[in-house]
Amino acid sequence: MQAAIIVFPGSNREQDVRDALAASTGGEPLLAWHGDAELPRADLIVVPGGFSYGDYLRCGAIAAHSPAMRTVRERAAKGVPVLGICNGFQILTEAGLLPGALLRNASLTFVCRNVGLRVETSQSLFTAGYATGQRLSIPVAHHDGNYFADEATLDRLEERGQIALRYCPLPGEAGTGNPNGSTRAIAGIFNETKNVLGLMPHPENAIDPLQGSTDGRPLFDGLVQALA
Repeated sequence: MQAAIIVFPGSNREQDVRDALAASTGGEPLLAWHGDAELPRADLIVVPGGFSYGDYLRCGAIAAHSPAMRTVRERAAKGVPVLGICNGFQILTEAGLLPGALLRNASLTFVCRNVGLRVETSQSLFTAGYATGQRLSIPVAHHDGNYFADEATLDRLEERGQIALRYCPLPGEAGTGNPNGSTRAIAGIFNETKNVLGLMPHPENAIDPLQGSTDGRPLFDGLVQALA
């Protein structure tokens, strides 16, 4: 399986994703510059985390108009899987590949810690390595991760099984476990055909016991198996 990772000015998790994919594929993912309209052939495209263009204006708003994103939209329309993590999720919403928007955290502060997640469905390329209802511990690191959409859109996401992950408390944690105020505790969503996933948590930072959790590894392993 060949993966391509889109790099923007201000990306800072491209190497983390590269390492996670290399651990699962045994191969070397490609790094593609955002300014290149021609992307290499790839079975998977990843838009990584960071602060593209310094999060100027709205997070991901400028990056969504990069030449590479036009090609990403075209590839996604043809069924190529696209994964957007954190800032990548923001870029995918700004590019129209996913509905809704990512707003300021309800606390108005940057949040960086492990959070609890519940897998809402295992019926996708991205979540095939998990069981529906499985609880995970994966880190977040964002200031604008508060997912918002109008009620009609939220209901449609629910009805069509497009909610991939929700926040939930970690074992022994009080409260809702929602770190940013996301509507309906949404942490990640699919597009209608489920070949595009955007999520705020960082599974690439939960693949090794030294990171405190390996709960992100099944996402990458499952992708590799599904696309082999």
